[in-house]
Amino acid sequence: MQRYFCSNKENDKYILSKEQSHHIINVMRMNLGDFIEIVDNEKVYKCEIIKVPEVEVIIKQELDAYNEMSKKVTICQALVKENKMDLILQKSVELGMHAFIPLKTKNSIIKINNQEALKKIDRWQRIVIDACRQSKRNLIPKVFDIKSIEELVKEDYDLKLLCTVNELSTTLKNVLQNNKKYDTMIIVIGPEGGFTQEEEKYFLEHGFISVSLGKLVLRTETASLCALSMINYEYER
Repeated sequence: MQRYFCSNKENDKYILSKEQSHHIINVMRMNLGDFIEIVDNEKVYKCEIIKVPEVEVIIKQELDAYNEMSKKVTICQALVKENKMDLILQKSVELGMHAFIPLKTKNSIIKINNQEALKKIDRWQRIVIDACRQSKRNLIPKVFDIKSIEELVKEDYDLKLLCTVNELSTTLKNVLQNNKKYDTMIIVIGPEGGFTQEEEKYFLEHGFISVSLGKLVLRTETASLCALSMINYEYER
């Protein structure tokens, strides 16, 4: 069944948005009597379409379907080109990311002003929602405003990790195996050109642990997917 996120509830009925109604009727070619899943406050309901073209559905059954990771993992990604950011968002959602923070760094090729940022964040959030529907998530990861490194280090997490190619860094595998009792984690990933030495030093001075994802040098769009895959293997098996 197709999954949609909705909180517009009246008694045991949900009224879907115009965009959702368009997708149900014109894209999925569904009609009266067909069933969809509605997610509301992380709960999943099997619902029957009772009105079109402005779709309304009625709850038929609450489903036992909770697919979220046991750890809340925030991905902090340095700004990269649009197609790469789209891929990172889509696949990170599929792998269980809890939240996403875009980051300004010295080596970021992409520079975004305040007016552009609002449009970008809105677009990125819509990409996240689409990926949530496809991957059967129970919650929608929030895309936060673009932050500077100085703003980021003030954020509070149980475990703060900085991905690096520094050969002296410990492996992510070792860090995960030795830090099982935490609820929240942030993983910071640099741009195509990597972090400057000054940026890496600043992170480490503010409680971040430098970690390696292995012997090979990964592209920035691969790093978050590799890290989330490791976390899934370590904790979700």
